[in-house]
Amino acid sequence: MRVIAGRFKGMALATPKPGTRPTTDRTKEAVFSHLDSWDLVRGASVLDLFAGTGALGIEALSRGAQSLVAVESAGPAAALINGTLAQLKRSKAWRPELSARVMRRRAEVFVDTYHGAPFDVIFIDPPYAYATEECNALLDALARGAATGPNTMIVVERSARSNALTAPVGWHEADERTYGETAVIYLEPLEPGAQDIETQDVSAEDAES
Repeated sequence: MRVIAGRFKGMALATPKPGTRPTTDRTKEAVFSHLDSWDLVRGASVLDLFAGTGALGIEALSRGAQSLVAVESAGPAAALINGTLAQLKRSKAWRPELSARVMRRRAEVFVDTYHGAPFDVIFIDPPYAYATEECNALLDALARGAATGPNTMIVVERSARSNALTAPVGWHEADERTYGETAVIYLEPLEPGAQDIETQDVSAEDAES
């Protein structure tokens, strides 16, 4: 596995342990092409939940993101990401204004206890065994917490066979794409006032029924 574009292009990523499900190059390229079309990567602060190999967050750094927080609960995987980041920081392509760190923590705990500035882009790439209900609960916690703001984009990668996600209150699905067995869902906050209109529409439908 390697970084596929940007300042760190070609740099090897630590080989994942057996049983992990790293994002394929095809899916990764499609995701970042989509984000780049919205001009969301350059200068962004990025949160990578269920980071695994760190491939998504590191790709974002390579393509112009400013900072990365990679959250991974498994000790061996977190150590591998730390090693990769150390290699990046020793490379000639690293810049002093960049920052990257790993947090060995469960995604839910990180979200519930985070009190910093909101992130611009949040990747969520849980194991396929992570239930839809768990994913919806994590999205609700993100929407309520400090990690998200009015300009945050959440990118969720999961099995295309999974049940559909429910967007948190005040958010909507901006797009969804499927690449083989992988579905990628893009969630963003509703525009100011749009939530009130949506609520009125639902109330009108209830009154008519």
